[in-house]
Amino acid sequence: MKARVIVTLKNGVLDPQGKAIEGALGGLGFGDVGSVRQGKVFDVELTGSDKDAAKAELELMCEKLLANTVIENYAIEIA
Repeated sequence: MKARVIVTLKNGVLDPQGKAIEGALGGLGFGDVGSVRQGKVFDVELTGSDKDAAKAELELMCEKLLANTVIENYAIEIA
């Protein structure tokens, strides 16, 4: 079973890397970009077939390692 975990900074948390990307895009002529927030994507392959168990396990992975839940949110997508 394949899953994707998307980790993004919470609203209100400063994102200097996103600001740098925003500035670089503007410098490349992409003037319609209002703001950029950067994040992380993890593609995880699991051996089980129970989607509920997989989601619970992925949530534990996020809480323990993949996301800093003080400043980041995460979303889980299971294919």
